[in-house]
Formats: sequence, C-alpha cells, structure tokens
Amino acid sequence: MNMRGRLLIVAGSDSGGGAGIQADIKTCTALGGFAMTAVTALTAQNTEGVHGVHPVPPGFIADQMRVVLRDIGADAVKTGMLHDAEVIEAVAETLEREAPGVPVVVDPVMVAKGGHSLLREDAVDALRRRILPLATLLTPNLPEAGALLDGRAPGWPSWAALGVGAVLLKDGHGEGLVVRDRLLTPSGETVFEHERLDTRHTHGTGCTLASAAATGLAQGLDLVPAVRRAGDFVHEAIRTAPGLGRGHGPLNHRPPA
Repeated sequence: MNMRGRLLIVAGSDSGGGAGIQADIKTCTALGGFAMTAVTALTAQNTEGVHGVHPVPPGFIADQMRVVLRDIGADAVKTGMLHDAEVIEAVAETLEREAPGVPVVVDPVMVAKGGHSLLREDAVDALRRRILPLATLLTPNLPEAGALLDGRAPGWPSWAALGVGAVLLKDGHGEGLVVRDRLLTPSGETVFEHERLDTRHTHGTGCTLASAAATGLAQGLDLVPAVRRAGDFVHEAIRTAPGLGRGHGPLNHRPPA
C-alpha cells in the first residue's frame, strides 16, 4: 500500500465529473495511487458552469479526514475547494494534529472555469494564514497568484514570506504557443514546457495537475520528477479529451499508455 501512494483528497465534489473530487480520484487511480476523500462541498455543476453549491459542515469535513488518517493513513494530502474561513480553519487544525510531516499539495481553488466564485473573499486571508504555511507545494494559476500575493512581485521571496515550501506557477492563462509552468523553490526555478493546445476542453486541469503531483509525492518521487510527470499527464489528458458537453469539457483521465 505504501509503495502505491496513499493520497487523501480534501476538496469539493463536481457532479459533472470533470473537476474536483471526481477528477482527483480518477487522476490518482490512473497514476497507480490509492485515493481517499474528505468532501468539503457538493456542487451542481456541468461543463457550462456551477449551478449551485451545498457546503459540508466544517466539523464533518474534519471527521472525514480524521477517521481516514487514523485508520488508513496518508503518504500525501491534496486540498482543493475550501470555500470559507471556517472550513479552512477546520482543515488546517486537522492536518496539524493528524498528519504532521505529511506532504501537502494545495490547489487554491478560487474561481471555477465558468467564472463562478468558489472561495469567499473574506476567506482569502484565512487561506494565506492557515493553509499556505502547510503547503509543500502550492499550485496557483496566474489570477490566483495575483490574488494571493496581493500585488507583490511573483518571485520566490514573496512566496517564501507566506511560508510555502514550493510554488508551481501555472501558465494556462498565459499567451503564446508554449505553456511554461514555473516551479519556484528555495534552491531555484525549474521551467516545464508543453505545446499550448487550442481547445475549450480544459475543465479540471488545475485539479488534475495538483492531484497528479500529490500522487507522485505520495509514491516517493522527488518534487521535480513529480511535477514533471504531472504536467505530462495533464497535457496528454487535454490532448485526448473526449469532447463532452456544450461548455468547457472534461479531460481524459484514463491511465497513460
């Protein structure tokens, strides 16, 4: 079990199956890991957007995490949608108490692909104070990075001041023919390049990338190889997307050939 990589996913559910817990489980399984979950919210969601959100009480989120960690354990944790300050506090407290020393990959889910806000404005500060210092790896896209840094320069010193272990700045919102994701660590910067694919079927890319990286860490990979494999997995999942739905369609989460 330990060799496969036990991954606890703390995130919201996507009824359309393209992002959130559903994408996380598919990704972890495709890469040979063992996925466990603590659901933070239920969403009524499809490729066209989020049509409703039903929060899970913070205490029950903590209960889900606690019983899994005390029985099965975890080699890594991945967090996704943590929609308000109370949820953030409950998750942080549980990680500190039940999973000290376990690598944590934080996907700072703020806005859904269709534009629906998934993080209350008053929770951004709580995310900075309580979750980011626990992050072995933070995986913001460019808009999320700007919001988290609140206007500060996006170099390593700004991120280090927030207490994160490493940051993967995703370039999916950028321009040009090449996507250049930048991994920033105390020892320097590593750039991962992929062809930018012209497609609307990109729902769940952030969830998938973070879960793939977390699975790699759970399986004992070092940070750079884990992120490299995750990026390659996401690129192939976009390239071979099944083309479902009328909006931003899901990726192909089948195991790589």
